[in-house]
Amino acid sequence: MTQAAQTEGIVLAWGDNAFGQLGDGTTEHRGTPAPVAGLTRVTTVVGGGGHAAALLTDGTVWCWGRNDFGQCGDGTNSHRTKPVRVSGLTNVVGLFGGGGHTLALLTDGTLWSWGHNLRGDLGDGTTEHRNTPVRVHGLEGVRAGGWGGGHGLALIEDGTVRAWGHNLFGALGDGTTTTRLTPITVQGVCDVAHLNGGGGHSIAITSDGGYWAWGRNDRGQLGDGTIESRLTPVRIDLFDSDTKIEAVSPGYFHTMALLADDSVWAWGNNDSGQLGDGTTDNRYRPHRLAGLRGVRTIASGGGRNEFGPGGHSLALLADGTLSAWGLNDAGQLGDGTTINRPRPVAVDGVEGAKSIVAAGGYNFALV
Repeated sequence: MTQAAQTEGIVLAWGDNAFGQLGDGTTEHRGTPAPVAGLTRVTTVVGGGGHAAALLTDGTVWCWGRNDFGQCGDGTNSHRTKPVRVSGLTNVVGLFGGGGHTLALLTDGTLWSWGHNLRGDLGDGTTEHRNTPVRVHGLEGVRAGGWGGGHGLALIEDGTVRAWGHNLFGALGDGTTTTRLTPITVQGVCDVAHLNGGGGHSIAITSDGGYWAWGRNDRGQLGDGTIESRLTPVRIDLFDSDTKIEAVSPGYFHTMALLADDSVWAWGNNDSGQLGDGTTDNRYRPHRLAGLRGVRTIASGGGRNEFGPGGHSLALLADGTLSAWGLNDAGQLGDGTTINRPRPVAVDGVEGAKSIVAAGGYNFALV
């Protein structure tokens, strides 16, 4: 769902701020970007369901925003409007966020998680919420992670994928709809190079450029032309050409892809114009966005209620500026208004951005 931004510097934030997830010391929504208080030397930032986390160059993690389930990892359940350090966590080299939880990859190849755990989201074998990090059960040799709305994903060194948590729509890819409190192996996909999760669905890109998807598909978010959910991974030919997929970003109910020819494509839910095609029509197959040029990376976000309707999208351009489109009820498009935009508009006041994150009604840029 959310896409980690990786660079080194300071973090700008805008949009929904009901829980202090913009990290500026307030709970006021912001229609244009402003710095997160006190954070420097940031290499990665992620966002989830009302909270955020940042990885610093020293291997520590800092969190802020919603904390009723321990999302900030500081041993409390008090919302934080400014960053606080996650307890007992060092030697972190990767950070992944989504929903009400966060996942950290350590130098030893283990994964640690904290926050919401009602459906086994944390993969520790329990359904107890955790306000300090716990180890994801039984995983070693992890290369990368990913989060969906209530499920977790791990890419192992051998190119296979593990999954755990909520499985009502088949997001764990094991052929069932059974929730799993500890990781299981995703069936039928290997040699994976990249993976991520959305709101009940998962995606993987294999080393040969193949696109695989599974899980929830009621709004066409898998891109296979149907609204049929998939309980195991399915390889989908998204495009007629052989143009390489550079990046795929799943949101809660929509998905975007950036191709090597600099084109951006989107599919799935479009009730707020988050597909950027000038309409509010859902698309069950990829539809190209017109007018975007020089795109470096993309990010798909959900609505302010991540399990409800709405969504927005971001693009980072080669000149370091940003474009945004879709739902704008909390100013998440960063154009100084709260008007939904079915086509891309410029985000105000961002120059020299290195990477971006779109979350549930709010965004981050590293500059």
